[in-house]
Formats: sequence, structure tokens, C-alpha cells
Amino acid sequence: MADGSSAPRTVKTTCAYCGVGCGVAGAVGAGRSVLITGDAAHPANLGRLCSKGAALGATVGLEGRLLEPTIHGKSASWNEATALVARRFKETIARHGPDSVAFYVSGQLLTEDYYVANKLMKGFIGSGNIDTNSRLCMASAVAAHKQAFGADLVPGCYEDLDLADLVVFSGHNAAWTHPVLFRRMEQARARGQKHVVIDPRRTDTAEGADLHLAIAPQSDVRLWNGLLADLIRRGAIDHAYIAVHVNGFEQVTAALAENDQSVSAVAADCGVAIADLRTFYDLFAANARTVSLFSMGANQSAQGVAKGLAIINAHLATGRIGKPGACPFSITGQPNAMGGRETGGMANTLAGHMDFAPQDRDRVARFWGAPDTARAPGLKAVEMFEAVRDGRIKAIWVMATNPAVSLPASGAVRDALAACPFVVVSDCVETDTTAFAHVKLPALAWGEKDGTVTNSERRISRQRALFPPPGQARADWKIMADVAGAMGFDGFGWASNAAVFREWARLTAYENRDRFLNLAGLSALTPEAYDDLSPIRWPVLSVGEGTPRLFADGRFQTPDGRARMVPVSPKGAAEATSAAFPMSLNTGRIRDQWHTMTRTGLAPDLCRHAPEPYVEIHPDDAEVLGLNDGALARVATARAEAVAVAKVSDRQRRGSLFMPMHWTDAFAPSGRANSLVAPIVDPTSGQPEFKHTPARVRPYRETWKGFFLSRSALMSPLGADLVWRRIPQDACQRHEFAGRGDADERDALRKALTKRLAGELVTYEDAATGARREAWVEHDQLVAVLYMTTTGRLPPRDWLVDLFQADLTTEARSALLFGRPPGAQVDKGPMVCACLKVGAKVVAAAIAAGADTADAVGAATGAGTNCGSCRPEIARMIKAFLVTPKEPVHAG
Repeated sequence: MADGSSAPRTVKTTCAYCGVGCGVAGAVGAGRSVLITGDAAHPANLGRLCSKGAALGATVGLEGRLLEPTIHGKSASWNEATALVARRFKETIARHGPDSVAFYVSGQLLTEDYYVANKLMKGFIGSGNIDTNSRLCMASAVAAHKQAFGADLVPGCYEDLDLADLVVFSGHNAAWTHPVLFRRMEQARARGQKHVVIDPRRTDTAEGADLHLAIAPQSDVRLWNGLLADLIRRGAIDHAYIAVHVNGFEQVTAALAENDQSVSAVAADCGVAIADLRTFYDLFAANARTVSLFSMGANQSAQGVAKGLAIINAHLATGRIGKPGACPFSITGQPNAMGGRETGGMANTLAGHMDFAPQDRDRVARFWGAPDTARAPGLKAVEMFEAVRDGRIKAIWVMATNPAVSLPASGAVRDALAACPFVVVSDCVETDTTAFAHVKLPALAWGEKDGTVTNSERRISRQRALFPPPGQARADWKIMADVAGAMGFDGFGWASNAAVFREWARLTAYENRDRFLNLAGLSALTPEAYDDLSPIRWPVLSVGEGTPRLFADGRFQTPDGRARMVPVSPKGAAEATSAAFPMSLNTGRIRDQWHTMTRTGLAPDLCRHAPEPYVEIHPDDAEVLGLNDGALARVATARAEAVAVAKVSDRQRRGSLFMPMHWTDAFAPSGRANSLVAPIVDPTSGQPEFKHTPARVRPYRETWKGFFLSRSALMSPLGADLVWRRIPQDACQRHEFAGRGDADERDALRKALTKRLAGELVTYEDAATGARREAWVEHDQLVAVLYMTTTGRLPPRDWLVDLFQADLTTEARSALLFGRPPGAQVDKGPMVCACLKVGAKVVAAAIAAGADTADAVGAATGAGTNCGSCRPEIARMIKAFLVTPKEPVHAG
């Protein structure tokens, strides 16, 4: 325990991952150990956690942490680092103006951090050049909300997911990205709730839905416009609601009439069956209590704003908003994307849901006492780094995010950072981006941070510290406040994070006559009340009273109080495929990983379901290309090339590819997906198009391959021109290699590894087959293992991984060179349940023994009984077994 006592203490906090905002209870033990459980009292999750949240305890170590400030790679004091950052920013502003500097921040920041960053840049530096990685996630939804509702207002709440009779998932793989909410909706299905999934891919969410519309890329707006036209034809419009509460219906109706909105025409353009489209239309028309969930598949698009507006139009036209079980619902991707939006973290907004209109700007300037407050929006994320690259921005501060991996065309982002005269990165860990930093500032991580976050249903929750700050790490708000003071600015002398929060709450209430975002009831919290703050949804107009859903009275935050329907065109600005790049590349998330793996990569259990970068491709496309399942594939676009394992699956649409975006230089430098993505953005929101980039794919055709297991991570390819991937294991690190060179290339790798390793070396080599096996042993402990072959045959890895967990026996030593496990080994197969470590072979055996439901499999094996995110995969395995009962298969 941090306080030296023997009994663990339990701290209630909020999860570090997605926008569900789950409550977490951390029982803190000795050192930095902690037992994580769900907080049963938190209304967002009622005790449930997903696989990532359940594994938080495995991610709180100090591996890879930044623990002291550095300047040009050398240790520095906080005073030195703070003074240098302040001086360089002041000098740059003096010479080139305030727009020559920028902040790029993150949904991982707490609301207090976001507020200070926005106040410093927009209020006192006087530039709008602060943007957030939420630009990559939610900017299109923000723009749609503002056009339709007058402000960035999410109308629904999680109770609506329980009450709805129909849930439409539009570009939202909730089973993987928001599994805690998906479990709630699974329970609602038991009483008859219907699910429709709109997604080009047959995701786990789509697999169990009542209807899956596998639409063609870029056809979402056409689909939703067609739905609205059909609702008008069949008289399913709520004209009474429109007459009192909605503007723009006539203009939208006229715009729809410009295209053929017949069911057959829409079905043809969207690439779906007419019968399926009719079913969707019938379900939507028949169910007044409908929630339309939209997320990255809708937002991350050159048509992202139009998609959001098309969804909102259907709800406004039918009066399905502000009512229990009925709303358009944008689900956020990060733990505090909403808090960042509220505090002005985006370049085109000011704090408190105010914009750059003169009255808003002057109001904020008066409150801050900052007459130089920015008068115009700044540069959005993609254009911000373009400005860094071409020299308009000469100093940039990156906070708690990894743009060298996460932004589209990330190779160009790296070029920009390399050329920038002054780069500051404040983060808790080393990342691909910190490699470009002139100054690195150590920030607190989850488990050390203390402040507030806002989830997808506008609920403010506390993140509380489990551990004291390690090394010299500091809170982000404090780092920025110290720099602001060193720059000579007043107004940053808060004594605590509670004081920052009170100021932020007062700003939301300041001269607030019609803004929905109002925290007046929290603006006078004592430090004790702040520490004890219970989860609460805004608006909070008096102490302890929150608001469950917005627009219940039909009033919106527009000048006349009426919502706006906005005509939207199905035409977009994305790049077209061509003979050179004939396929459509879609990038996104996977079930057990998060962003760029800086946290989830520390938990071996989270690295087993999808251990390597992969590219999913339809069997017909794979056959034409000569690409086999499990083989390495080269994926190329006009921007870059990546290498990933081919995953041949009919869940992928023909002509399309899918790649996860998580892998980095530390895990798989050749597998970085977003380097491939075109920097095309929505013209209104500036959100990048991650769901469609023209691409091609070919077999990699390696001449040899191998793997290397070691107790420590190999963080570079040792100078060899290799494709390599690192996969954390419980007691070692697994590295997979492939090359297209000759024996000299293999020998160079072997020699480089030998220089780094100690211990007795035992070797087996077969020149005829190109097989080589080497093991390093010290004091009966396995230090490392290297296997290489030119024939394509390599032994299973699991039994070798297990050898790192105990002293080597004589039999095990011999097995190392034979390349076969000693004794009988249990093959668990690929991981299905990350929470309870249940493999595919165990699940398949239970199915073969008669477990014919996910619940029955859970009773037999435990799989799916914790977070439940693997239940769709289990259901898929059951279905596969029923089709071919003699051959139970892993369907992942």
C-alpha cells in the first residue's frame, strides 16, 4: 500500500478507455499492485467492465514511463524545462505572431487539463491553434449537432438503450468498441428489442443482428435519405411535431425529390438487397421508440457531417427525439472526448459551447480577463500538421496523444515533426511521437490522475488517483499552468485541480441565458465535495440535480428554439479507386486493443485475441490475388506500404479491405495502418476519412521467417531489412520475423541478437532445410530462443513461451533443439475470452459436447461470463459447428 498499511484501500474512479465512462473500483495493495473490479454503484456500467477495463491492473507498471523532464535527450529539472518551453514559445510568438504556435491535445486529458490548455492558447496566447485527437473521432457529430440543435448537444442517455424497441447501429461495432453498452442491449433483446446494423463489414455486432445492411462504402447518406423519403411516402412523418419544433422540413423534402428515392434505386446505389432495404424501412416506420447509434463508421468520413445530419433528419421528421427510448445518439470513442468538446478543445470552438461570434468571444475574454482572446478559429488537426510541415507553425506542444501513428498519412506527420524547429511532448510514456520531441515532459498516467471526465451521455465522473506520482511526473494542468506563469500570464495560479474545476463551472454559468451546458450547481464545490462528487449528468443547475435527456420539452439551443433539418447530398469528396488502387481500405479498432497500444500493449492477455497486424479480405479477392489465409500481405496506397497477416473472411465485403490501426514502431513498424490513409477530410468538420482509401494488396512472398522469444522486448529490427512484430507474453516477449533476403540477412540478424544476449548458447542447424534453432540459457533459466526456417514450417509458440516461467529440465533443453514440446501439450487455440484466458479449442470442445448457446458455453468454460465482449464470437463458433458439426472451428 502507498501509505504503508497492510489492508488494501479501495478507490472509486473512472475507466481510462472509451466514452461509456465506466465506474471502476481499485483495491490498492503493496507497491503499484491493484485489483480492478467494476463499480456496481456507477450508473454508466452498474459493475460491468469490458476486457480492457478488467485488465487495467496489468497496465499500471512503470515500464516505458517518462519519469523526468528531458531537453534534447538529457535530463533536466522542471524549472529548466518550464523556462525553455516558455521562452521558445514567447520568442516564436514575438517573431512570427500567435498563429505560429499550436497545441495538439487529447481525449485522454481530464476536463481540468483541457480547460487550462484552452485558456492558455485561445485566451492568453491569442490563437485558435489548439485541436484535439477527438477531431479524428467525433468532429463530424459535433458539426451535425451544431447545425441541427444549435450546439453540440447529445440528446439521449443510456436508459434509452434499455427502453428502445429498435436500435440502429450506423457504423458502430458496439460489441467490440462499447461492449458494456452492448450487453445492456443484449438484455433488451430478450424482451424483443430489434437490432439493425449498417456496416460494410459483418462485424460481431452485425453477426447477431436481426438485419445487417452491408452497404457499399460511401453510401450511408443515400441510405438515410432513402429512408426519410420512404417515411414521407408512407405517411409516417410527425407533422404536428414538425410544425411546432422543427425548421427546414420543406427544404429537405425538395432536396430529396432531386434524386430517385425508390426502394430499387436506393438498394442498387447502396449495394443491398431490395428485400433487406424494405425490412429496414418497415422496422423504422413501425417502432416509435428507436435509437440510432452512430460512431466512427459514420463520423470518420469525408461525408461525416452529412451522415450525422441524415440520421438526425429522420429522427426530427418523426419526432423521435427527447423521448424515452427515442433519439439519435452519437457514441464517443475516448474517456473524455466530451469534456474536451465542452471546454473548447477543438480549434473551431471556445469553452462552454461558445463559438467565435463576437458576443461569445467577448464574453469569454471578459471572464478570463484576457483581451487578446482569439477572434477566429484555428487550424484543425490535419491542416495543423500540414502547417507544421510547411513552416507556418514553428513550435508545437503535443499532449497525451501519438499523432505520428494515429493521424492519416502519418509518414507526412513524422516529416512535419522532424522539420519543426521546436517540439514539446508531454506524456506519460515514450511513443513514436516523443522520438521527435526537443523537450519531453513527464505527465501523470491513469491511476495517478485526479480530476473529471464526461462520458457519452453527458455524465461527469471523477477520475481519482490510486497511486502517488512516480518520479517527477506532474498533472497536465499543472505543467501548463507553470508554463503560462513563466510566459508572464496571470490567471493560472490555481492551488488544486478542484479550483480549476470551479472556475470552469463558473464559466459555463457566466452570462448564461440560453446555453444548455451549465454547471452552475457545481460552481461552488468545496474541495471535500469535489473529492466526493458522484456521477452526474449536465445541465446541473442546482446542487445534486442533473438532467437525464435533452429536448424533452421540444426546445433546442437555436435563436428561435426550433431544431433544424438540413438537406444533405449523397455525394462526397473521397478519393476514387483506380486500376492502380482498385480496393477500398477501411481502418479501425479491434476488440482488446486501444488506440496506439501504449496502455493495452502492457497487458499480455489483451494481445492474444488479435496478436498481430492483419488485413481482412474477402475469399474471392484473396483467390484472385493468390493470397492465403495467415500469409503475409503487402498493402499499398498512394501514401505508403504496410505488411500485415492476411485474414481471409467472407465477413469482409468484396473489393474492400480492413486493417486495425493500433500497431506502432514498438510493436510492428511495418504494420502501421494509418500511414496508408489519405488525408482527405470532411469539408465542414475537418474529420479525416479513415473508412475509404484506394488501395491494393499483394502477397509479401518472404524467403524465410522465424521467431525470437526473449525476456525483454526487442525494440528495433537490429539494422536488418525485416518485417517484424512484437507480441507481449506473460513471462517473455514474442517477436515474429520475415524477410526476403538470403542467408546473409538471416546471419546478420543472428549475430546482432547474439551480441545482446548472455548465457550458454545451444544451437541446431539443418542447412538442407534452412532450419536453425538457438537457445540461450543462464542458471537453468531460458533467456531467449531463436527459430528460423526457409521452408515455412515453424513449431507452435505456446510451449516455448511456457518454458520461460520455470527452471529448464533436461527434457526441456533437448526439446528446444528438437523443436517439439516435451510430453503432451494442450493446444488452447487462438484466444477467445481475454478476461478468463479461454482459448478456441476449449470453447469448441464445449460446443461439441452439447453447449449450444453462449450461456451454456459460459457455464462450461467461463468464456463470456465476465465482460461478454467475446459472446458474439462464441455464438459464431456455435453456428459454424451446427453447419459442420464434425469440425468445430474458431470463427474469429
